Amino acid sequence: MTPDLRAAVLGVYAEVDRAVAAAGPRCDASGRCCRFTEYGHTLFLSQFEAELLLEAAPPYDTPVSRDGCPFQVDNLCTARDARPLGCRVYFCDPAYQETGNRITEEAVAALKRLADDHEAGWRYAPLHVVLNEAARPAAPAADRMPPAGGRVPLPVV
Repeated sequence: MTPDLRAAVLGVYAEVDRAVAAAGPRCDASGRCCRFTEYGHTLFLSQFEAELLLEAAPPYDTPVSRDGCPFQVDNLCTARDARPLGCRVYFCDPAYQETGNRITEEAVAALKRLADDHEAGWRYAPLHVVLNEAARPAAPAADRMPPAGGRVPLPVV
């Protein structure tokens, strides 16, 4: 990720944090946000968010299941500063749900625009998929698939 793109993604995070703070949702510190299967949700993140998370998050055990976040320890987030949009926006407060959905839609649209503006392609995948892929050794260049929406290099003949 280029420094300009990194700054732009962090800018989206800052806008989201401001919007959430302004909305003032209640947090019960129940940890429900991180127990995905138990509470019927999936955390998706873009390739930009994944890169920032993987650079800063603590080590985690693999394979990662879709059941919950490996960074939740004793109902606390151990990757708080690098957490993706879904974590920044999600709150159990019923009065906040519509606002949270709007903030999420606007933020994801902003990340998609960044992907287009920087010709970076777009990939949006569940957290457990991203973390399990990151734990695998890299495939030889000829075997790698480009990210969804990425450009496929043409063979030189």
